[in-house]
Amino acid sequence: MKSVWGLLKASHFIPTLLVTGISFVVALYWWQVSSAVVIAICVFMGQLIVGWSNDLLDYQDDLRHQRTEKPLVAGVISKGLLEKSLFVWVPLTFIVNLLGPLGVSGGLLHMLAVLVGVSYNLYFKFNSLSPLPYGVAFGLLPYVIAVNSSVGVVWWLSIVGALFAVAAHFLNVIKDMKQDQMSGILGLPQRLGSDKSRLVARVLLVLGFVVFGIGWFR
Repeated sequence: MKSVWGLLKASHFIPTLLVTGISFVVALYWWQVSSAVVIAICVFMGQLIVGWSNDLLDYQDDLRHQRTEKPLVAGVISKGLLEKSLFVWVPLTFIVNLLGPLGVSGGLLHMLAVLVGVSYNLYFKFNSLSPLPYGVAFGLLPYVIAVNSSVGVVWWLSIVGALFAVAAHFLNVIKDMKQDQMSGILGLPQRLGSDKSRLVARVLLVLGFVVFGIGWFR
């Protein structure tokens, strides 16, 4: 149980649950409850991949800054266990996505969104294009959920998802801003600094609510 909790925590569990919950609510617009549950499970599985790869790639930096809230640094789980879990989880997630309600088109699109999320961990977090994977991955999510349904895609949900996700990126970085700058992790928020990042996040959140209001009430 200790290892299971460590793996869940290494996935950045609270954000993972939040994304999963939102996906379930959004899926209810297009699907029956049973299908929405399976779609939420697919999203949850994809979020585990993104979170685990993040902690695995950040391990040395987390050690350097003594981030003992991270399960790897605290010794709750080992690097080997996390690597083996990813090795098993990636193909399992691929299969579940293709066989579930998302179908081949939605499943492949979701795996593309997961790949975009992993690309942030590998590359984009180090440069000024760091918001791009957030915008693309979460902009794709409504299409992932809707593409194989009979209702059709709601375009404004993709814009809202992208705006909120990029805002979350700017806010999430602030707590580790100085440590990231010391480590050479220079995404756009780190380049702008905390105050400007907060301002950008506020603007994006307001824009997101405006687009949501226009889309919902039009």
